[in-house]
Amino acid sequence: MSLRVENLTVEIPARSGILRPVSDVSFEIQPGEVLGLVGESGAGKSMTGSALIGLLEPPASISSGGIWLDGERIDTLSAERLRQVRGRRIGSVFQDPQTSLHPLFQIGKQLEDTILAHLPVDRREARRRALALMREVGIAQPEQRIDDYPHQFSGGMRQRIVIALALAAEPRIIIADEPTTALDMSIQAQILSLLRRLATERRMSMLLITHDLGVIAQLADRVAVIYAGRIIEIGSVAQILHAPLHPYSQRLLGCIPRIGTRPDRLTQISGSMPRPESIPEGCAFRPRCLGAYERCTERPRLVARGDGAVACWLHAPDHV
Repeated sequence: MSLRVENLTVEIPARSGILRPVSDVSFEIQPGEVLGLVGESGAGKSMTGSALIGLLEPPASISSGGIWLDGERIDTLSAERLRQVRGRRIGSVFQDPQTSLHPLFQIGKQLEDTILAHLPVDRREARRRALALMREVGIAQPEQRIDDYPHQFSGGMRQRIVIALALAAEPRIIIADEPTTALDMSIQAQILSLLRRLATERRMSMLLITHDLGVIAQLADRVAVIYAGRIIEIGSVAQILHAPLHPYSQRLLGCIPRIGTRPDRLTQISGSMPRPESIPEGCAFRPRCLGAYERCTERPRLVARGDGAVACWLHAPDHV
């Protein structure tokens, strides 16, 4: 097993009390598997990703639960040890490549320094590996481009370099947080195809954080739907995209136009995602749900359904 998250909760102290932007989140990612984490803005997707790699901004912190990587618990490691794990065993790809690369250093130096920091190789071997990584992520003529600066590359090429940096220490898992949002549609497709190929060829796990269900359909193997900091449904891509169980998942899918159909209007979800300080008791989706009833004032737990699980009283074993 590559990555296991159990009952992860993130807390932020505030004047109004303790906020929990991530609450009781659990999932697993197997070697070579891509798990998509999808939801609206403010659902807790990026906060979950930051917690996994130890990059929560103070005063946010993990208050309960645990994170295991290949059987080793990593959320309780010292800051120094966690930095080693983050670089060596967990790679990160963020949405804006411009902020992920140092503008004053050549691409080759950034790749080489990352390799030297985590692998027992000399500078010559680091440069050879840097060239190989550039070639692997689709940078043409890497021998001519390795000493260029970030501003000399297009947005799509910079994102390829960021992916190469994430792969430099040969990690077991990649956290990809909205990796294509800043790119145009044609470049998005190329980057998604690259990530899918790398995950398959390297048997590398990936957590894909996105609000775009089209990205999920193209890249993920399984999907976890998160709402107000809680996972409310998890299952295969086919189940979530074609037969979702949770009312939120259903309405989220209904917002997307489909080829071959001409509906009078797209589905709308009334209201908005609750802020962490105003998450309602029970099911957080209750105020926006058309099927809510009195039991929804209690918080539902994830229960197994098919090849996944759903947190909704409409699918509880004793629901009538």
